[in-house]
Amino acid sequence: MSKLKLGNIRDDKPVKVTVELSAKVHRDLTAYAEILGKETGQNLDSSKLIGPMLERFMTTDRGFAKAKREARSSAPRSAQG
Repeated sequence: MSKLKLGNIRDDKPVKVTVELSAKVHRDLTAYAEILGKETGQNLDSSKLIGPMLERFMTTDRGFAKAKREARSSAPRSAQG
């Protein structure tokens, strides 16, 4: 079994976004969906991976996390949610 960064894909309320991918990225995304689908027993549409991949990327980006914390701490109290 491969050690992929994504696991089971949660069924969450989607927000529709249009995105353009290079042919190479699309081929790799399709291959990733096939491999992940075999490992998890899910029938995955490759487009369903984009959200979880972006989420995983942002979660593990330390620079982004730091900037996000700094932005929250400098925001006025009424703007924080």
